[in-house]
Amino acid sequence: MMSMTGKRRRRSVERTIVLVAAAAAGVVLGGAAQAQQIVVQGNKRVDADTIRSYVTGTASGSAEEARRNLLASGMFSDVRVSQGGGRTVVTVRENNIINRVVFEGNKKVEKGTLEGEVEAKARGPFSEAIVNADIQRIREIYRRAGRGTAKVTYRTVDLPNGRVDVIYTIDEGDKTGIVAINFVGNQAYSESKLKDLMSSSEMNFLSFIKTSDVYDPDRITNDLDLVRRFYLKNGYADFRVVNADARYVEGEKSGWVITVTVEEGEQYRVGAVAIDSRLPGLDTQSLDGEVRAAVGDVYNAEDVEKTLTGVTTQVARQGYPFAQVRPTGQRDRATHQVALGFVVEDGPRVYVERINIRGNTRTRDYVIRRELDIAEGDAYNRVLTDRAERRLNGLGFFKKVRFSNEPGSSPDRVIINIDVEDQPTGSFSVAGGYSTQDGIIGEVSVSESNFLGRGQYVRVAGTGGQYSRGFDFSFTEPYFLGYRLAAGFDAFYKYSDLTRYSRYETTVYGGQLRVGLPITEEFGLTMRYSLYNTELKVPNTIKRPYNDCSVPIPGYTQTYAPGTVLNGQNVGGLSQYPLCAYDGEASIALKGSQGNTLTSLAGLTLAYSTLDNVSSPRNGLYAELKPDVAGLGGDSKFFRVTGDARYYKELWEDVVGFVRIQGGNVQALDGNPLRITDQFFLGPSLVRGFAPNGIGPRDVGIADSRSNAIGGSTYVGGTVEVQFPIWGIPRDLGLKGAVFADAGTLFGYHGRRAFNVNGDAFINGVSPNGACNFNAFTLGVEPECVNVHDSATIRSSIGASILWNSPLGPIRFDYAYALTKDEGVRVPGTNFRVGKDQTQAFRFSGGSRF
Repeated sequence: MMSMTGKRRRRSVERTIVLVAAAAAGVVLGGAAQAQQIVVQGNKRVDADTIRSYVTGTASGSAEEARRNLLASGMFSDVRVSQGGGRTVVTVRENNIINRVVFEGNKKVEKGTLEGEVEAKARGPFSEAIVNADIQRIREIYRRAGRGTAKVTYRTVDLPNGRVDVIYTIDEGDKTGIVAINFVGNQAYSESKLKDLMSSSEMNFLSFIKTSDVYDPDRITNDLDLVRRFYLKNGYADFRVVNADARYVEGEKSGWVITVTVEEGEQYRVGAVAIDSRLPGLDTQSLDGEVRAAVGDVYNAEDVEKTLTGVTTQVARQGYPFAQVRPTGQRDRATHQVALGFVVEDGPRVYVERINIRGNTRTRDYVIRRELDIAEGDAYNRVLTDRAERRLNGLGFFKKVRFSNEPGSSPDRVIINIDVEDQPTGSFSVAGGYSTQDGIIGEVSVSESNFLGRGQYVRVAGTGGQYSRGFDFSFTEPYFLGYRLAAGFDAFYKYSDLTRYSRYETTVYGGQLRVGLPITEEFGLTMRYSLYNTELKVPNTIKRPYNDCSVPIPGYTQTYAPGTVLNGQNVGGLSQYPLCAYDGEASIALKGSQGNTLTSLAGLTLAYSTLDNVSSPRNGLYAELKPDVAGLGGDSKFFRVTGDARYYKELWEDVVGFVRIQGGNVQALDGNPLRITDQFFLGPSLVRGFAPNGIGPRDVGIADSRSNAIGGSTYVGGTVEVQFPIWGIPRDLGLKGAVFADAGTLFGYHGRRAFNVNGDAFINGVSPNGACNFNAFTLGVEPECVNVHDSATIRSSIGASILWNSPLGPIRFDYAYALTKDEGVRVPGTNFRVGKDQTQAFRFSGGSRF
């Protein structure tokens, strides 16, 4: 039987449980009652329940937290929360709704650019915080456009129903460019040399058409990295940028003054190179070929980077996916040598769990992933990710690329994050120019290097001018079938009027398929197949009567009377020769080649390049070899090979030496003569100082010097040139001078020599022994054989040039004096010479893009 004490204890516990339950129920009911007593005042457009949710959803339940949350929503300009009498009263003042956003005073920056940057939008809530932030964004846009003194204010215009117009007023101010770039501490390289490395430039009289003189901190940062890499490439292993200061100065010439303080250190050479393998069984001899540096070379950080990549790849191929290659450098400051070492060791066994690509709003994921030599599930390797980052930056698709890592789901897993920012990759350009060969010419082109975000290149261009017109379309897929193969096709059409230097016109149209394969970073192979039609036509009008000796022009060409017999031959109705040739007449070789020629051609391009800069090289070698075979159908059947090699060397600071060797040969495959359109026609492209088609085999049976070039089968040439800055002219103007010497020759006519043009079954001009030997003044009718003058005489010239890399495009002026040339042959019994080379002392070419 339970005692009285036990009963009392049980009743006490029961009372406690009841009291606790009652208190809990009171809290719940009280809270519900409180939620029902939230009173909302002042709202017009925002629903009251939406406002209540900000109060009941607070973690602490405090009125101050509710007020802060409501203000942070951006819907209200003022919020007051009070509690009393069992009620919570929320009084709000709603923000106005923006009816429209207007920009005033913007002339240098388009409205669309500003609209894309501001946060204030039509039909959105008006907030002073947002508008003030927009003002800073607009000022930043103008700062990057070179107008750092631009002022921006705003005002609002009240409208009915709580709507407002937001008006940004912009005072664009004057252009705030860079007035000076100064370097302090540089000894090895001049200030002008270092400025040439930078994309930023100083203001000058061309500032109205260039933007490189606009002060942009991000661009300055990139420029300083270019300077740093230049020093490291040229042996200055201790180089560093101590300070970069930008000051805005006001005065007669207001703008930014950039002062860069550097510490160069000493130049080092490579004292020793060694590969230290700490992996058992690794074949280190196979790694020696990947080392770019050699003892005695000037230290080059780029060679170290390439060696790291090459050795890492080779080690992975030998079955060591987790191996790491670590560079070491021991400096000997007394001898100014650095001992390079590449330590190959087993790294941590970390796998790539995931690769996240972020920020690519236009470029597709696979375009970025295919540049990586590492995939999800692979062993993580820092060298390979660094190379991928360099590749992505080199595509030109992104404003910035940044790689970062974060821990994966386990200690042996890592997540790679790739953050990119797309940039415009399309361009529309209008180009204009003039050359002594093509005259005035214009071009309109549209190109896109990241077509539909797929990384494909597309270009459409049309040209028109005094003596030529054309159209071409190009498409390139850089990763054909998922491999690093650049496949593409071209379609083209071009008409050329060559009557100023020859007496014919050509029209070429067709297409080309190509596949390019990079063998190494320096060597590449391109396979080509072309199918094109060439139409050659000799004009025959009163203004251009270049075929009237064969086809008389009624009422213009003098002809023999019907029944006239000359040298035992009835010449009635034929043109009187040489009278018909005095106003210009094409060679019989050109006339006999009129019509269409279909060429089906397969070829290769083997290219090797170590140039430091493709557009303006200072050091390096470029060489290409092009073997071609025509005869896979079509009319032409030949084997052709051409080669071109160029070597650049910076002799002194900004003085660049340039040596070029070129050559080519074409041979028929079927034993028949070559078509005239399949042979080489050369002039200033081989030896400056000579006119287009000005050298090579000629038809000396006709006195017209403009018509007697008939092409050759073999050419060879060489050039020596030195380019240098012009003293007293600012470097950033892009003006350079040059002196040069050219030498070369074209010979070996392998075309047809007899043509029955007038259809009378006789080959006029052929002597009884079969030779083409005639006297144009006694023959009386047009000769129908080619009297070939074919000489391998070396043509040479010397000259000077002015090169201008202008903001409107590259322009070049050449003046050349011919030292040696072919003087042709003398007409028997006269002092008149025919078949001599045609010279052209002055040559100009240039163009623009705007």
